Parts: sequence; structure tokens; C-alpha cells
Amino acid sequence: MPTMRIGDTPAYFAGLNPDAPALTDANGTITRAEFDRRTNRLARAYQALGVVEGDYVTIGLPNTSEFMEATMATWKLGATPQPVSHKLPARELQQIVEIANSRIALGFAENILPGRKTVPANLDTSAYSDAPFDVGFVKYLKAPTSGGSTGRPKLIVSTAIGELDPAAGWRMLESEETHLVAAPFYHNAPFYFASMAMALGSHLLIEPKFDAERTLALIDKHKVKFAWLVPTMLQRILRLDEDVRKRYDLSSLRMVLCGGAPLAQWIKDAWTDWIGPDHMWELYGGTEATGTTLMNGHEAKERRGSVGKLQPGAEMKVVGEDGRDLPLGETGEIYMRRTEGDPTYFYLGAVPKTLPGGWESIGDVGYIDADNYIYLADRLTDMIVSGGANIYPAEIENALQEHPHVQTSVIVGLPHPDLGHAAHAIIHATQSVTQDELIAHLAERLVRYKIPRTFEFVNEPLRDDSGKVRRTQLRAERVAKMETSAAR
Repeated sequence: MPTMRIGDTPAYFAGLNPDAPALTDANGTITRAEFDRRTNRLARAYQALGVVEGDYVTIGLPNTSEFMEATMATWKLGATPQPVSHKLPARELQQIVEIANSRIALGFAENILPGRKTVPANLDTSAYSDAPFDVGFVKYLKAPTSGGSTGRPKLIVSTAIGELDPAAGWRMLESEETHLVAAPFYHNAPFYFASMAMALGSHLLIEPKFDAERTLALIDKHKVKFAWLVPTMLQRILRLDEDVRKRYDLSSLRMVLCGGAPLAQWIKDAWTDWIGPDHMWELYGGTEATGTTLMNGHEAKERRGSVGKLQPGAEMKVVGEDGRDLPLGETGEIYMRRTEGDPTYFYLGAVPKTLPGGWESIGDVGYIDADNYIYLADRLTDMIVSGGANIYPAEIENALQEHPHVQTSVIVGLPHPDLGHAAHAIIHATQSVTQDELIAHLAERLVRYKIPRTFEFVNEPLRDDSGKVRRTQLRAERVAKMETSAAR
């Protein structure tokens, strides 16, 4: 069938089956017909607040159906949704809204953004009509943020337009599936996959917060077809007792897609063995989407340590510190460029890191093999230079995650009088574990110079439900303590 504007998809799918479920969260289920009517009212409410085609709308709501309703209402107006955390500090929120010049910000108190229109959660739209809405044209599909942990935030604006064939599927998604969302919408991948699944008539199961056993129960109960799960989630599920995991039937899964953070090989292997190599997939690529890689469980077994093969439409090269192109198999900074189609994004509030010829980097380090499979080392900004040796935190973190009592870990580089910097391990453990036990564990997996010089144990999770970590902040806090102690 021909493409249609994304804002018309709720009415299209409601016409096919009005009583089919569209969204389910902790408050209950909304049918397709209800979803279309509710988003018509919301669109008119936002319109009354001044939103017009081409505007940006900042959405800072919890993981509920309301977030997806706000997204669709924004699309119906021809505007661009700009997702952020509803717990965002005021200063960072103000910077983001200023960069976007957002027409309205949803989910925030009135006084948090002086001079801007804010809209609280659970907006009363009963005064507005739910009649069919003449939808606008979405020029830019989304505008997530990045960089808030290291400096002034930037917006990564997708140049994908809001048109699709609702019956044809989209990338890894098929139409009218049951789609599980257990990661925060303010991160790009869960937002993008969930919102596009919504536009394809899928039933979205929206979890406010990830819970390992509940995730399995939802897959079993609702016969989930597609789930985006980050490495932290996959690991937490594997940490459940075997008898707990065996209670639930996962045979409905067409695809578990993982990304957003480094995925340890042992986790890939365990999940591939559990649900089958055709159903376990890994994706690598920045929000910029200049280039992406994919691999399934078969490839993961054959290309151990890889994040997948570069997909058509882009090319990649590896560049050394001296700026020269490196041969296959040598580690350096990864650069990509489009070979098909127009640019996939543009920044607001920043400029890309580029080389002549259209090459761009998002700061990842790794190498490429002869078959165009990519092997990541780490983010360039996370690399620790210790005594002249390059240490990649992700490698140590992956090794630590293999210990049965380590829930999450973060490696940072702290100043060292002799080595320049030394690796410091911050550990969140589920049970008591000693530094000596972890050193012995790592000694079986890493060369000596990669083993952290110091260890620190904390009682709170180090990564959010999407596996993201504010590494710069964690490092800065520890450096400040070192400087305070030295001054005494």
C-alpha cells in the first residue's frame, strides 16, 4: 500500500480493528480507537498552546502510555518530539529547551522553565474534540539528546521524515506485533523502536521500570514478539535462579534486539543458547545512525567479540592517532560516512567530529576485519592511558560482569603519581565479594596491567535501565575527593 503520514496511522489501524490493544502500562490498556481519539484531543490541546508544524516539543514524562500519546499527538501536528528524562536537573533541562527552542515542555512544573510554556503530566483534554484530525507533515522524526554527562547537551535531530507504509514494517520491526518496552523512553533506541512500533499498529507493553522476572512473565503472558533489551537487562535475567527462568515460555519471541552498551560474549552465548540463534540479535550504531551493524546468534558464535557487520548504505575506516588510515585488524578511532541517501541527522548545539571526505566519528575505538565485521574496544573519551599502555574500561567491565556476585561495574581512570592514570573499579555487588576475589577472577581473564589498581564497593546501581552510565561524573566525584584529601 502507499505510504501515509505517521500521524494518520492511529486512525488507519483503528479502522482495521478498533478494539485491539494499542498501549498497556501499569494503569491498564488503551484500545486502538481510544488511542486515536485521545491523541486527537491532545493534538488540539497542544495546538491551543501554540504548537505548529515544524516545532520541537520536549517530552519529559515517565515510562507510561502518556509518553507515547504525547509523541503521537506531536506527530499529528507535524512537530518533532524531543524526549528527555522527567528527572532531568533543572539546569540541564533549561539548556536542552534553549537549544531546541521548544514550543512547549511536557511533564514539568510551571516555574522550572522561566519564559517557556510547560504542561504538567496527566493534562486534562476533555474540553477538546476527539474528531478526526487533519495531520501535519513531520520533517524531522525525533530529536533526542546526548552529551549531558560530559558538558553542554546537544540535540541529534533525525532527518527521517514522518511517512511510512504501515503494512510493510520498518527495519527490524513488523506490523501489528506485541512489543515490550522495558527501557526508558528518554534514550534513543527504546524511544525510536517503541514509537515506530506504535505507528505500525503494534501493541506496546510499557514498563515503568525494568524488573527481570516480570519481563519474563510479560513475554510469556502476552506472547511478545519483539523486545529491545540492553546488556544490563540481559545479565539481570540470567542472574535469576534457573528454576525461575524455566517457569516462563519465551517461544513467542521473534527477536530480542540488544544494544546501547557493550555486550559481553558470555551474555550473547547464554541468550543465543536459550532462545535460539535466529532470535538473538545485536545492534551497534550511534543515535546519529550514519552507519549501523547487526549480527544474529549464528554470527555471534562465529565472530566472537564482534558487534556485527556494517549494513549497506555506509562505509567505515579506522584512523590512527597520527591521522593516517590503519590497515584491517589494527585498532584506532572508527569513522563512518554515508554511501547511500542523504545525511541521517544534524546537530543542534554542537558540530560533528569530521575528516575530509565526509567521514564522521562518534568517538568509538576498535578495528575491522576483512569481512567488514567490527570489533569495538571502547569510547575514545573513556580510554585510560596508564604507564603508556591503553586500557579500555569496557574490556574490564565485561570481565567483571562474569563474576556471579557483580551486578554492575564501572571503570574510571584516576590520577596516579607514577603511571599518570590508573584504573579504578567501582563495584555494585549482589552479595559480599572481596577485592582479592575479584583480582583473582580478573587474573584468569586479563593481562596484569589491565587489572584495576584500586577497588571501591557501592550499594546503589551504577547504570540505569538502559545500561547507560555517567562515567565522567563518577570520575569527577572521586578526583575531587582525592584532591580534598591531599589538601588536608
